[in-house]
Parts: sequence; C-alpha cells; structure tokens
Amino acid sequence: MKYYVGIDLGGTNVRVAKVDEEGNIIQDIIERSHGSTGPKELVRDTIFSMLDRIEKLEECEGIGIAVPGPVDIYNRVMPISNNLKDFEDYPLAGLIEKRYKYKIPVYIENDANMAGLAEALLGAGKGKPIVYYLTHSTGIGGALIVNGKVLSGQMGFAGEVGNIIVRDNCPKHSKYLNAGSAESESSGTGLGRKAKELYGEDATSKMLFDKAKEGDEKAITIIDEMADNMGRLLATIGQVVDPHIFVLGGGVSESSELFWPKMIENYHKYFNGIKYADVAKAQLKEPGVLGAALLVKENGKV
Repeated sequence: MKYYVGIDLGGTNVRVAKVDEEGNIIQDIIERSHGSTGPKELVRDTIFSMLDRIEKLEECEGIGIAVPGPVDIYNRVMPISNNLKDFEDYPLAGLIEKRYKYKIPVYIENDANMAGLAEALLGAGKGKPIVYYLTHSTGIGGALIVNGKVLSGQMGFAGEVGNIIVRDNCPKHSKYLNAGSAESESSGTGLGRKAKELYGEDATSKMLFDKAKEGDEKAITIIDEMADNMGRLLATIGQVVDPHIFVLGGGVSESSELFWPKMIENYHKYFNGIKYADVAKAQLKEPGVLGAALLVKENGKV
C-alpha cells in the first residue's frame, strides 16, 4: 500500500493528513495556521512541526499542498495571496523539500482545484470524464478536472470563475473583483453585504437565509437573484467547457433547499446546448486535504 501526505493550508487553520491510495485518511492533524496574520515563518514552522508528527513520513510517496489562491505550478509559488499574509512568491514547497533533504517530492495547488480533484476521483464526480467543481462559500472558486487531471493554466487561474460578470449595473465592491461578478454578488461575502444593507451591521448571510425561511420577501428576492446569478454562471461555464457534471460545495450550498431548483432552472434557461450537465452536491467531508494527497498520486503516475 502506498501513502501520500496532504496539507490544506487556510488563513485560520491548517490540516495535515496521511492518506492511502484508496483515499482513506490514516492520520489527521489540525492546528491554527496563523496564515492570515503571519509571519510566514510561523506558518512554515507550524507545518514543519505537524509533518514531523506524521508516522513514517519518509516512506510516503510525496506531499501535496492546497492553498487559497492562484498557484504558479511550474515555479510552485502563489503570485497573488489574499488570505495568506506575505505568501506572494514564498517558496513553501521548496522549503519543505529542503527540510527533508529532497527525499520527498512536494507539489502545491489551489485549494478549490484540490477539492475538485477529490470530488472527481472519489466523490460526486467519480467516473465522469469532465468534472467542473464550484465552491460556493465565502468566495466563489472553480476547478476543471479532465480525465482525473486538474487543468491549472499558465499562472493557476484556469477554472477561477468568481470574477465572471453575471449582473449589469452593479457598483464595484472590491479592488480585485469586477462590478457585477459572481463572487461580488453571490458569494457568502456578497450575500452578507446585502444582509447588512437590509438588516443592519450585525446581519450575516446566515441571517439572510433564516429570514427567507421565515417568508421575508426582501430576503427571498435577494436569494432568488443569487439563484439567477449562479444559473448564469453555470450556463457560461457550460458554453465553454461542456462538462459531464457540475459539483457544488461550500457553506452557501448547505442552504441549497432555498435556491437550488431555481439555480438549475436558470442554468437551463441561459444555456444554449443540446444536453445539460448533471448538477450535484459535493459528497466529501474533507476534500481539500484529500485532493492535496491525491495530487501526489496523480503526479506520480507514469
């Protein structure tokens, strides 16, 4: 049996897991990452300490790292880092290899890509040739997996669809996001902003969904608009990629009963194709760390 190590590095927490070739988690460690506050050396040392506790690390085939942001997979760095302080061009993968005397190869990829890879190989997209994974959470991220391989692009931006414009005549709310983009208007952050506009500064996206469940017409209108935006996004992706299945995960998807049917209806309305892709909910509990481990497995294939 071969074993792989996955690292899921977020702004708040970091998870390190030893995974077997069937996708079973053998050992799992979680710590505070200090990623959003830094310094980056503290993040590095935290990961080193966690890796040192992995049993028989030296016998593992390699280490995969999932990080929140685009990744230049050729130079193994993040050209932009919004959620990890001072991680732009920081050679974390190389530093890990150096620590273990270059005996263990290290790969690094975007976390949405890794979650998508796990769902494509082990979860809702298993057995499908072309899987498009969307994480609908604090932000909106995407991953395109073709025949079990993630397509990352030149600088790691392939599949990152959150900046696609889905609604006209919207104000700009972020330095990096287009006005009217899917992430700006329909992510958990965007919904939270709209909730505050309606109910005050203490309001959250969760409150918006709770109000909709209670029959609040203003909340229902915002969620219906979000369902339209997400339908447009699926249709736009479908016109370019034509996947066999869309797999959606993330915190916003947990309230899917309030918008899922209308989202699919709008996807069908806006999509100009012969056959619609299936739309399924993500199945895996920890897809990021699993995908990071599977990245090693897939890169090790001849």
